[in-house]
Amino acid sequence: MPDIAVPEIPVDEEERPLPPPAPLARNALVDGPILRTLLWLAWPNVIALSAGTCVVIAETSYIGRLGVESLAAMALVFPFVILTMTMSGGAMGGGVASAVARALGAGDVDRASTLAAHALLIGVCFGLTFMLGMLIFGPSLLELLGGRGRVLAYAIGYAQIFFGGAVVPWLMNSMAGILRGTGNMKLPSLMMLTSAVCQIILGGTLGLGLGPIPQFGMRGVAAGSLIAYLISIAVMGWYLFSGRARVIPRIRGLHIQWAMFVDILKVGAVSCFSPLQSVLSISIFTHMLAGFGTQILAGYGIGARLEFMLTSVAFAVGIASVPMVGMAIGADRIARARRIAWTAGLVSFVSVGVIGTLIAIFPDLWVEIFTRDAGVRAASRQYLSIAGPMYAFIGLAMSMYFSSQGAAKVLGPVLAQSARLLFIALGGWWLSMHGATAANFFALAAGSMAVLGVLSASSVLLTRWGPKARPVAQARPVLS
Repeated sequence: MPDIAVPEIPVDEEERPLPPPAPLARNALVDGPILRTLLWLAWPNVIALSAGTCVVIAETSYIGRLGVESLAAMALVFPFVILTMTMSGGAMGGGVASAVARALGAGDVDRASTLAAHALLIGVCFGLTFMLGMLIFGPSLLELLGGRGRVLAYAIGYAQIFFGGAVVPWLMNSMAGILRGTGNMKLPSLMMLTSAVCQIILGGTLGLGLGPIPQFGMRGVAAGSLIAYLISIAVMGWYLFSGRARVIPRIRGLHIQWAMFVDILKVGAVSCFSPLQSVLSISIFTHMLAGFGTQILAGYGIGARLEFMLTSVAFAVGIASVPMVGMAIGADRIARARRIAWTAGLVSFVSVGVIGTLIAIFPDLWVEIFTRDAGVRAASRQYLSIAGPMYAFIGLAMSMYFSSQGAAKVLGPVLAQSARLLFIALGGWWLSMHGATAANFFALAAGSMAVLGVLSASSVLLTRWGPKARPVAQARPVLS
């Protein structure tokens, strides 16, 4: 039988089998090596916060040029400034980053964009609350801490300017939290770097006076900070609303959704109690030391500035862990989230501990920058030699706090701060009743750091992350 040629039937291109889909792009925050990814996210923060350290050094240095009374005034107002910055940046900002990261980890970009808009509203509301609270009650609080005479007047002058613009740092840190939640650490860090340079230039110029610009003192230092923050807001706002970020805050036609507020505030609002308690601890401690005189108070203020600097180092690592933990939780990878937390904790403990111990051994590396007053220098050296090695536990606690934010399980580290507050209050009361020296109070501060670090790490170890296990339904017998 002869072969019959079968004509080839043309196949429509749409009917051809499709090639297998290309594999999805791997997300380094969810799939990448933990330590390398963590350090990759942290290094921009380290550089930016190093610049922030320069601000701390420069600001304290030129405030020192205004006199010992100005240094003591800064020690009085410093806890409230730190409360504003840590609550807006680390606490609520971390809550914003956690919510955005968990939404992106679950693949819900629309939800992340809506969360971003609600985050900006939260920032404005909290900023207004701080402004009104400090303008109305600030002078009384500063006097309650032990401020008297010109020391009190200088502290009030700084507070009136800085907290009169309290919405500015809150809005800036809300924008930074949104960007960090997407995994973008570079732009917020670049803005911190730029802001630091501007603060040094503007704060020094307005505070000390330069050329035709008069010397505004403490008020000028505060105004320089606010102007620098406004520059950061302008750049980050342009980046977010121009569509260059992974999320665009949906402001136009926004419908308030309480579920979005809850998603942010269940982490951010609870987190706010941590810096609040931290500042309350510092305030109680400052009040106790005020009874030893201006030199002891100013010397402690210089030491507390080092704690702020080292906290910034831990912040750089801890805030980098928030989107990593949050996206891992959103992708239901709980074991990885925990490994990220312990890795970040170890990095913070070691890095902060090494610097703190070095300064404890050679305190003049830090003290000589700020003052020539013999009494102030002696107090600072004594404080740093006692408390310096314990800063490692501050680094550990900070890292545990941020990792818990990413997991939306922040209650444990907040309660650890409560324990530190109680430790300082009761310990300080006992020391006051027994005629203790300033060195005894410095030892109390060092012990409180160890309490905070150990309890924060224990809370992460004992807290369940991720959804609760569902009970297995038992099979019912079949009735015949």
